[in-house]
Amino acid sequence: MEHAAQDENRVSRSVVLELPWPPSLNRYWRRAGTHMHISNEGRAYRQAVAWAARLHCSFGRQRVAVEIQAFPPDSRRRDLDNTLKVVCDGLQAGRLIEDDAQIDDLRIVRGPMRKGEGAILVTVSQA
Repeated sequence: MEHAAQDENRVSRSVVLELPWPPSLNRYWRRAGTHMHISNEGRAYRQAVAWAARLHCSFGRQRVAVEIQAFPPDSRRRDLDNTLKVVCDGLQAGRLIEDDAQIDDLRIVRGPMRKGEGAILVTVSQA
């Protein structure tokens, strides 16, 4: 879903993506000797984000704000900051943004549990 609003000759845009629950950082990264790489599960998640972002134009190098609503799949304890990194890397891999360093405003909120799959709702907009 993409929204645009006109405000005194400035067009602002936002993109809303509903994504699957990401793998934990422990399952996202793998070590092979001294080399760290993204796991198969991590690559599959990045592909899911790319697939969700495919209909939207990239924000390029524009400064952006990212709001994440995290709906966990169960009642286990989870660190939201671990979820944050995986989702932001996915936005970059999906080419919605060029680099997560362009994020000026970053918010994450835990929503109610969504039994089974869980979900991540991400809103990216111009900062």
